[in-house]
Amino acid sequence: MYSWFMYGTDVNQILSQLIEEGFLNEERYAKALAGGKFRQKGWGKKKIENTLKQKGISGYLINSSMKEIDGQDYIKKLKELLLKKKQTLKPESTMIQKQKLGRFAISKGYEGDMVWGMVNEMFKTM
Repeated sequence: MYSWFMYGTDVNQILSQLIEEGFLNEERYAKALAGGKFRQKGWGKKKIENTLKQKGISGYLINSSMKEIDGQDYIKKLKELLLKKKQTLKPESTMIQKQKLGRFAISKGYEGDMVWGMVNEMFKTM
């Protein structure tokens, strides 16, 4: 609005109206960001939480937006990411492959315990 040379009460009036009508809504933004980053980019909860914190979203809204991510979908997405990444790895020792998969998933924001449990499970079936 400032680039359109709007200042003072005009800006405040427009912002107030946008908030009242629900166009500017922090809760909706947090939920959309959490759901979108999870579904489209495959981010884990830790990375999403950190992003929301950096954007100045309150802890209550962060917790609320994390509920947008279904537990079963979360596990399924992690498995898909690990399997896809595993196909790109060079044939190396099992230990090196496990380390690469674990670091990859943790860098995507997934919890370490869940990642290492799933990585170990993947290599038990081999």
